[in-house]
Amino acid sequence: MNSLDWTVLIAYFGVMVVIGLWSHRRVDDVGDYFTAGGRMPWWLSGISHHMSGYSAVMFTGYAGISYQYGFTSYATWAFPIAIGVGIGAKLFAPRLNRMRSQLHVASPLEYLKDRYNLATQQALAWSGVLLKIVDVGAKWAAIATLLSVFTGITITQGIVITGAITAIYCTVGGLWADALTELGQFVIQLVAGLAMLVAALRQIGGISGIWNVWDEPALRHHGHPTAGPYTTVFLLAYLFIKTFEYNGGMWNQAQRYMATPSARAASRSAALSSVLWLVWPLVLFFPMWVAPLLVHAKKPDASDSYALLSERLLPHGLLGLVVVGFFSHTMAMCSSDANAISAVVTRDIAPAVSRGARDWSTRIGLIAARTTTLLFLGLSMAVATQVNSPTFKDIITVVIKWVAGLVGPIAIPFMLGLMRRFRKSGPTAALTSWAMGLLAFYLLNYPVNDAVSGGVNLEYQISVPVAVSLVLFVVIGWIKPEDTPERDAIIAKVDAEGPAEGAGRPAGTGEFGEYGTPATE
Repeated sequence: MNSLDWTVLIAYFGVMVVIGLWSHRRVDDVGDYFTAGGRMPWWLSGISHHMSGYSAVMFTGYAGISYQYGFTSYATWAFPIAIGVGIGAKLFAPRLNRMRSQLHVASPLEYLKDRYNLATQQALAWSGVLLKIVDVGAKWAAIATLLSVFTGITITQGIVITGAITAIYCTVGGLWADALTELGQFVIQLVAGLAMLVAALRQIGGISGIWNVWDEPALRHHGHPTAGPYTTVFLLAYLFIKTFEYNGGMWNQAQRYMATPSARAASRSAALSSVLWLVWPLVLFFPMWVAPLLVHAKKPDASDSYALLSERLLPHGLLGLVVVGFFSHTMAMCSSDANAISAVVTRDIAPAVSRGARDWSTRIGLIAARTTTLLFLGLSMAVATQVNSPTFKDIITVVIKWVAGLVGPIAIPFMLGLMRRFRKSGPTAALTSWAMGLLAFYLLNYPVNDAVSGGVNLEYQISVPVAVSLVLFVVIGWIKPEDTPERDAIIAKVDAEGPAEGAGRPAGTGEFGEYGTPATE
């Protein structure tokens, strides 16, 4: 990188901070901070939903998969997400929006206390927060790895720089700042991605290279949809898992649906995100697929291949823009996760452990939300410095195995609890499915994996925990139904359109009280 590239990068950081400060004026209470007051346009929500699902892991871990296996990276990652989000456009997005408008909550998990009980809410909240600290830590490590390739600074310095910039804009401006910066990041990535695609096509003979290049010996097997550990079973498992995760199972995407004015707007938001997931990753992935013809990766997992490709193909200025694109994806995901975690901590965990938190004023609530955001970012940055330790092994292991394997037990009681057909599954089903899913993940990935020659296949490491959780949630609900009139009434409000769709009091000031406790308490 030269001075022109650094100018582009610094200008980008400056714009992000300005957007955060501008968004600060739109935040008056926790409803604005966590759900944009339910006033976010569907198209902005859709773009934000799409962008918050990316990170620099795509340009490190998935670049390595693309370098080694080709089209598999799209077929077993972006394509399942596109299909899953498309399913969620009708199945989950409207219900999550009605959860805000009809139940008047500001946190995705706020309804769980009355849908199940306090113990279930706290189990899902604490485990989800801990998982997200590790997950976001992997994202910081990924962007710092790229930054070290381009600039020569250390991994730790890269983590501190990116984390500090993100902390400023997302802490000050809340969800509005996240969404608006993600819109800007989408435009930047559009330009940077197209520039990289054009540069790669020029190296392989132009447009005709798109279909002719697969005859090259280095790419002869790169056209297969499944390869290596990414088998058909893995693809199907990933489709199931990502349908839950990217429709709100890990909370930050749920906020995008909650932030729209109506259930119909939430569905349109999800549909837009689904289309973007179907099309845009093809543009981003193609240069990675042909990278073996153009560069020689230095790392065993080829996670440095995209960075090396960028340095070779792009002139200064555009190189800086591509680096900005790396930042934009990671900062989009990490800031959205930070906002979601802050919502869960301040709205769900804090009131359960502190009576004083139940009586926070609007001003104190906002201060707590912003403080929690900073603490989460700090902890995830600390974890990022350890992501290549023997416990975590490497970036892609954390993202694929840990997150995919653990999201199911956390997401299933939360997501299926919104649906009438699962109304008989109560606290016993929720807690048992959660606990046994986590136990299945531990057993498969450690004692069983160590005892089996060659280890347990990746597809089973990630699919068995979610399968265990799903089966137990359904079966226990059938064996021991725990539906009550009160729980049925909650489900009825989110499961079907009400007379005042999209209307009602601001989030956080309704029948669940200011901080998730019943207003009669």
